[in-house]
Amino acid sequence: MSKETEKQNPTPSTGFALGKQNYKLLAIGFAIIVIGFVLMVGGGSDDPNVFSEDIFSFRRITLAPIVVLFGFVFEIYAIMKKPSE
Repeated sequence: MSKETEKQNPTPSTGFALGKQNYKLLAIGFAIIVIGFVLMVGGGSDDPNVFSEDIFSFRRITLAPIVVLFGFVFEIYAIMKKPSE
């Protein structure tokens, strides 16, 4: 390969749009999002006539949405990160 060809195509073409590290980061981001949604689960009442204050807990109202948002931001980073050589 000549030096001009190497400059035009610095990473070897594997047929995938992203590198191996990007896919690992995407999997980590997906796991973070799933953890955020799991944190939102629960707080309901078995009896529909009884109101449960558990749905307004810090974990469900504040922590879980922040975790999910962080997961989506991490996914964007994983997609935009330049594949390493």
